[in-house]
Amino acid sequence: MPTLPRLAISATRGGLGKTTVALGITAAWRKQGRRVAVFKKGPDFIDAGWLGAAAGRACYNLDLFMMEHESILRSFGKNSAGADVAVIEGNRGLFDGVDEAGTYSTARLATLLKTPVVLIVDCTKASSTVAAVVLGCRNYDPEVVIGGIILNNVSPGRHETVIRKAIEQSSGLPVVGAVPRQRKGEFPERHMGLTPFHEHPEVEQAIAAAAAIAEQYLDLESLWKIACDAPALDAPDPVVSTTRQEEDAGYPVIGVIRDTAFQFYYPDNLEALEERGARLKVINALKDRALPDIDALYIGGGFPETQAAELAGNESFRRSIREAAEQGLPIYAECGGLIYLGRSLKVKETSYPMASVFPVDFVLEQRPQAHGYTVLRVEQASPFLDKGAGIRGHEFHYSRASTLDNLPPMGYHMTRGGGINGTADGLVYKNVLACYTHLHALGTPEWAAAMVRKAREHRRSEQEA
Repeated sequence: MPTLPRLAISATRGGLGKTTVALGITAAWRKQGRRVAVFKKGPDFIDAGWLGAAAGRACYNLDLFMMEHESILRSFGKNSAGADVAVIEGNRGLFDGVDEAGTYSTARLATLLKTPVVLIVDCTKASSTVAAVVLGCRNYDPEVVIGGIILNNVSPGRHETVIRKAIEQSSGLPVVGAVPRQRKGEFPERHMGLTPFHEHPEVEQAIAAAAAIAEQYLDLESLWKIACDAPALDAPDPVVSTTRQEEDAGYPVIGVIRDTAFQFYYPDNLEALEERGARLKVINALKDRALPDIDALYIGGGFPETQAAELAGNESFRRSIREAAEQGLPIYAECGGLIYLGRSLKVKETSYPMASVFPVDFVLEQRPQAHGYTVLRVEQASPFLDKGAGIRGHEFHYSRASTLDNLPPMGYHMTRGGGINGTADGLVYKNVLACYTHLHALGTPEWAAAMVRKAREHRRSEQEA
């Protein structure tokens, strides 16, 4: 691929403003007329949604745990096509991964993509020690190219001057920004991080505020020069799918519930379904009275707890889901979708009826019930994956199943992660599978193929009936 200017935004730890900086740079460069491709390192949906809103184009996740290197390189090449620059937001600290070696870290991703890193450092109650931290990061892994430093929580004046000089004299790295402590308010946080941009009352104002921070406190011209120093990157050619021509009887239609309750979908997952011959139909579980005519249904994650009353109040839609499941409609659900297919969801002291496809009740807790990567093995043939297949995904939820006795069969054995009961995930009923784990189509490509195949089978059976 042609040499593409690119930056990876990282930090010495989580909570140092990577998202605000990445949003600000993206929005500011877009105001200058540059086309910015955006990527999120790791499995996070919320940051990716905000980055996509700032860039005016979809943000794609790049995850070394869930995806092979070739898939990451191919995705980066495909989804940065036509852009003038790419911005990659890291997660956690630069070298933080699943083990002491920093496996699957932002540093490893930046090395794979030959991308210079801009490192955010915390200046709270410190001065020259900040320079020692920067020097340590620069020397920790010589393969990681740190192109510049952004100071966060710095006091303008002497404090900033001392830190700038200490960094530049000890490591030779340029300071390309100094951001004073910001008042909270533009990006309200919920228990899983930033509020999803779909629910923010003033999305454009929030993104404009991030752009203003970048324009006021960051050296955008120096950042652009660092991005332009990225070397050429060899990316595999995109995989061209020919499955669209396989079905003479028409394309199967897969419904996707997308509303303020269910909004967590990787763009790659939806595109993988389309590339394999499906047409997607957006459905709203809050407003639609019943399922439309579809051949399969995909229910992603989200925050059903914030819309629990509305979901419960739409009784006709819940009933149509239950009836469709009984009639054999292929349904795949993740996390929030799993909860919706349960019998009820308890939020604080109120219990709300859900679709009752599974006789399982859920309760929302104050603390995370599971958080991290998952490794699963298909124990029995599920509607979508063959026995023995392996899955790498992730889970992050505050809910838990409160009825663990007499659970329906589960298709997945957990070798890493919590799942539904600590050892298993993936409730199975007829052609329905619902699990806490989020999978990614680039890491589990057989999922999309199976989803479309089941949709075609259902379409044929309905036509023959």
